[in-house]
Amino acid sequence: MSSSSLAGRDDGPAIPILFQYGFRFFFLFSGIAAVGLLGAWLGVLATGEWPQHAVGASAWHGHEMLFGMVVAAVAGFLLTAVPSWTGTRAVAGAPLMALAALWMAGRVAVFPWAGVPEPVAAVIDIAFLPALGFALARPLVAAGKWRNSAFLVLLGLLTAADLLIHLDWLGRLDGGAGAGFALGLGIVLMMVTVIGGRILPAFTRNGLGEAGRGVRSWPPVERAALVLTLALLPATIAAPESAVTGLIALAAAVAHAARLAGWQGWKAWRSPILWILHVGYLWVPVALLLRGLQVFADLPAPAATHALTVGAFATLILAVMSRASLGHTGRPLVVSRVTVAAYVLLTVAAIARTVSPLLPVDWVWAALQWSGYGWVAAFTLFLVAYAPVLLAPRADGRPG
Repeated sequence: MSSSSLAGRDDGPAIPILFQYGFRFFFLFSGIAAVGLLGAWLGVLATGEWPQHAVGASAWHGHEMLFGMVVAAVAGFLLTAVPSWTGTRAVAGAPLMALAALWMAGRVAVFPWAGVPEPVAAVIDIAFLPALGFALARPLVAAGKWRNSAFLVLLGLLTAADLLIHLDWLGRLDGGAGAGFALGLGIVLMMVTVIGGRILPAFTRNGLGEAGRGVRSWPPVERAALVLTLALLPATIAAPESAVTGLIALAAAVAHAARLAGWQGWKAWRSPILWILHVGYLWVPVALLLRGLQVFADLPAPAATHALTVGAFATLILAVMSRASLGHTGRPLVVSRVTVAAYVLLTVAAIARTVSPLLPVDWVWAALQWSGYGWVAAFTLFLVAYAPVLLAPRADGRPG
């Protein structure tokens, strides 16, 4: 029996469509979080209003974009990929509802205007990632998929990153938030490196047909990209402004650029569902280059940070969510003009946010605004195009 039929089989009461597969809820709410959280942040920037005694506004913004929006997309991807990797039934029904409720509770708990005491908010927020790891561990361990079990370690490290941030917010660990954000961003970058190495060459090769035969991955380059990205993580935490960290970042940028060149994304220019993956991954070497220049040319840190987050993370999330939502609901892998417009708007937003720290002071606010508007518009268009898909049965009539 195929993994998709296993995933959709239900011997009990009917499961609501939104909770028949992990990508349905978590992709939908990653998009909702992208719009809502960034919209709230734009409101804060415009009005300057912020609750007294809450954590810093920029800290909350960074935390929620990472542990709210990005983690939701990661959850949707892993809850969908693990059944395919293991041939087991997907998490669905009540267990998926519990995960969804826990993720939502975390967003409410850390919302500054909710008034939840920080110790309580910390416990609620931190609980989601271990719960997700437990749900994924059972099929991975049962199937003996030890190679894919590395994602459980990465989820554990993401949990540690969230814990460090909350300990700082509780006044128990000075500097914990900085280390936590560095660790969290580094772990997501590792996920992008691993998953990107699997899906980009495969999707490009398959999508290009005969022309895809030239797409290749070189083992030495693959190893260099993985090792250097991993090495950058402790270096960034221990000595963020050291020459060693800068050199590792520059070397990693070269490795990722060489890796991307082998995937020959320029051949996919007629296929938006393919080229957006390559555009998203292109932001990885750009971010690493800016990270190295932050050390050696005194570039402002937000340039590299937002090239990574708005550029690489958000673009790849939008690319994967739009593709997987079509493929896993039995629809052709052809995106609409609305989706292409979302791709373009997000790319513009990423460019504007990345260059904003480098612009003359009089231009910075305008760049920030246009970046925010582009982001909100892009994910609003995603919701317009894909909420009906995620809330509807599979087009081919199969379960899941």
